[in-house]
Amino acid sequence: MTDMQRRSFLRYAAAAGAGLLLASHDRALGGEQSSGSDDLQIALIGAGAQGQVLMNACLKIPNVRFRAVVDVWEAYNLRRAHRMLQKFGHNANAYIDYREMLAKEKGLDAVLIATPDHWHAEQTVECLKAGLHVYCEKEMSNTLEGARRMVLAARQTKKLLQIGHQRRSNPRYLHCYKKLIQDAKLLGRITAINGQWNRSVQPDNGWPKDAVIPPAVLQRFGFKSMHQFRNWRWYKGLGGGPIVDLGSHQIDIYSWFLNANPHTIVASGGTDYYDKATHEWYDTVLATLEYNTPGGKVRAFYQTLSTNSNQGYFETFMGDQGTLAISESGGRGGVYREPAAPEWEKWVSRGYLKAPAPEPKKAASEAVLDVRETLAPPAHEIPVKFDDPYHKPHLENFFNAVRGKEALNCPAEIGYETAVTVLRINDAIERGAKVTLDPSAFRI
Repeated sequence: MTDMQRRSFLRYAAAAGAGLLLASHDRALGGEQSSGSDDLQIALIGAGAQGQVLMNACLKIPNVRFRAVVDVWEAYNLRRAHRMLQKFGHNANAYIDYREMLAKEKGLDAVLIATPDHWHAEQTVECLKAGLHVYCEKEMSNTLEGARRMVLAARQTKKLLQIGHQRRSNPRYLHCYKKLIQDAKLLGRITAINGQWNRSVQPDNGWPKDAVIPPAVLQRFGFKSMHQFRNWRWYKGLGGGPIVDLGSHQIDIYSWFLNANPHTIVASGGTDYYDKATHEWYDTVLATLEYNTPGGKVRAFYQTLSTNSNQGYFETFMGDQGTLAISESGGRGGVYREPAAPEWEKWVSRGYLKAPAPEPKKAASEAVLDVRETLAPPAHEIPVKFDDPYHKPHLENFFNAVRGKEALNCPAEIGYETAVTVLRINDAIERGAKVTLDPSAFRI
């Protein structure tokens, strides 16, 4: 890199903000211009916060070329994303309306959709019908009718539809599922699951006053005001509430690791903190789900708060021989053996686990029973490190599936099962009664 190039890059990095600065220097300087047979031509629909996350991950994946970017916020999201792609050597056209993009862009292979939930079904169906493979962020739809249409469109067009439950491609989760649960059966019979995603109080997102979207454009895309556009997750009809925004990621893992969908749901939730005039969705949810598995009944608890961030987000799978605690957050988590379970030395020697770090020796005067030792046995580490952007493996899986090299890790039918679960949790909250689900409810 020449001094001039380096100065140019550093000036750009300082101005661009933290969201997209993880891509390689070569790409930032326009060095990635491959035209090999594996190249995929893609478009991004929705260049807000989540769209930027996907863009950032894609900029670290070889042989993926952005040819178009779409966002209704022309003066901010669209302009920022378009300039970013230009800086990274992608010759992408900018559009406000995805329909204009579909009419004008030729030669696209796939599209990434990261718009508000109420647009997912319509945009996905239209893109599939246009002959494009689709990666759609979760939740696949804020209605079951919309989710059904997406599944049927993927079947009818024979195009790929990946739903953005990215943990299903995370190497740490894959290792735990394939090696620890399926192969070694280290947990024994799973009897209970706990999980949560807690977040701090979030202020109004706000917007630059010189970048207001014209009212006619807002209404054209289903928003009553700029406030609603910027805080769409708070409103019914636009998003699905915290259990959809946050909980669906983890409840999807419940079903994956159990190889089962819930039979019953009991849930309580409410808008206990925020102003109900602007927060139509609840800020607190507590849900209990029952799963019938070949090994027996599993009871699972899930909590999401948007008023306190204590302990963040994690999932804990508990069996009669061990416990798996895992989180998408960095290297957090571990595996804990029950005292009566067989020793795990052979699984350590096979690379399934890392042995606990040796504890410091205690002096004779300190050799007294500490109750904490019985409550918190030493953790075996999960021997998989993962430092890439969280969405990168899931996008790579999608692109490789488009190339015919892999099967999708979260195809439309799997995404639909999770949509059924979380949307029925919303029903249970509204009804204040237990919801019973027949297995047929998860099939189309």
